[in-house]
Amino acid sequence: MIPAMDRYDVVIVGAGAAGEAAAYEARELGASTAIIERDLFGGGCPFWQCMPSKALLHAAAVHHGGGDYPWPKASDFRDWMIVREGIDYPDDTTHLRALRRSGAVPIRGTARFTSHDPLRLEVRRDDEAPREIEAGAVILAVGSHSRIPSLPGLAEAGYWTNREGTSLRQLPDGVVVIGGGPSGMELGQVYARYGVPVTLVHPHERIHDREHPLTSRYLAEGLKRDGVEIRLNVRAEAVRPHAGRDGRHVVELSDGDRAEGEVILLTIGRDLPLDALNLGAIGVEPKDGRVESDDQLRIAPGVYVAGDVAGPELHTHTAHYQGEIAARAALGNDAKEDMSAIPRATYTDPESSSTGLLLDQARERGIDAFELTQDLAKTARGQVAERGGHVTIVVDRQRRVLVGAFMAGPAVSEAIHEAVLAVKLGIPISVLADTIHAFPTVARALGSLFIKAHQELG
Repeated sequence: MIPAMDRYDVVIVGAGAAGEAAAYEARELGASTAIIERDLFGGGCPFWQCMPSKALLHAAAVHHGGGDYPWPKASDFRDWMIVREGIDYPDDTTHLRALRRSGAVPIRGTARFTSHDPLRLEVRRDDEAPREIEAGAVILAVGSHSRIPSLPGLAEAGYWTNREGTSLRQLPDGVVVIGGGPSGMELGQVYARYGVPVTLVHPHERIHDREHPLTSRYLAEGLKRDGVEIRLNVRAEAVRPHAGRDGRHVVELSDGDRAEGEVILLTIGRDLPLDALNLGAIGVEPKDGRVESDDQLRIAPGVYVAGDVAGPELHTHTAHYQGEIAARAALGNDAKEDMSAIPRATYTDPESSSTGLLLDQARERGIDAFELTQDLAKTARGQVAERGGHVTIVVDRQRRVLVGAFMAGPAVSEAIHEAVLAVKLGIPISVLADTIHAFPTVARALGSLFIKAHQELG
């Protein structure tokens, strides 16, 4: 006798931020829901990315300021944060319990499509017999993994990704960080503040190069103050394992120089794990490692994406937002994503945050835009915190609205959200200028720029 096939209104592949959000939303809407995860329920953010890195940044900041936070205490705090106290691998039990309480059915294994009409998936786990599942709709929330470059000697030397970079229990004798984006900067600052020699290698003329140039400058200054050596406009071209001092690895650079470290940390970007899904079975062929979706996050009839696989940017908060949108759309609601105002934040010291368009990006879109900047060191907030930084806004002269905001300095990750709302809703500059901002805050500096922009618009 052929066993009955399980069927659910919604099947979610991937149980990170996007997948969990989709599962909870689908259950709220009354749909029978299964959620499939090949590794940890909860995904990368609570175990390997956001939470451990922020825990270590906190500990390093206290330690750097002279507080009682030696490395063993920091490592223990991080282990507590990722539920890995006294064990080798994190425990995802709390995520499983919460999903089950909602009425969702967690399934551990690797999923692949077997047909599109009807929508069916096969789930495999270790040596167990495959399990077939039929779905009314499928949401792909499979996350991403660290990009590994083809560097001669890298495999022989070994390397860290964000997993090892956030979960280390012993400090290494020197780290070469390849990549000057958010992850590389945050972890590089943690290590440096605990006395580890750090060299950060970045192929562009400035770190954090997708942000405002002033942001890059302030973050570079902060990292250098903490002892990070920053090598710009160079690429790693090869690795010579254990060829350096005291057996350190040697990374050969494109300018003929070299960097040495016991560990090589890769933070050059993320790739999407699409190959194992057998997307051809639903008539979808990825292009350049990505899939295209409509404004309801649909890639094929009945199939939706959320989180990293959906893009356009990789953040936990956008993944959570898209998970809920995808669940509503999958269940027939007129839900559409709006990614016009994405908040971005990096939690180095100083912090950075942004939303919307840079001046050049605005002008490339045909917007008659202008930019205003406030030096935070000259504001009350900067003076009382003894911190530098900047707040920069980009204004559409014709529409008289904010189209971008960029900041570096103390607490800017909290201050950005007024700008996010202003960009999303197209709030007139006159209204923003007439809004009261608490003193002395970064938001107050933002408000002062709104007043200046209103004056310039006349």
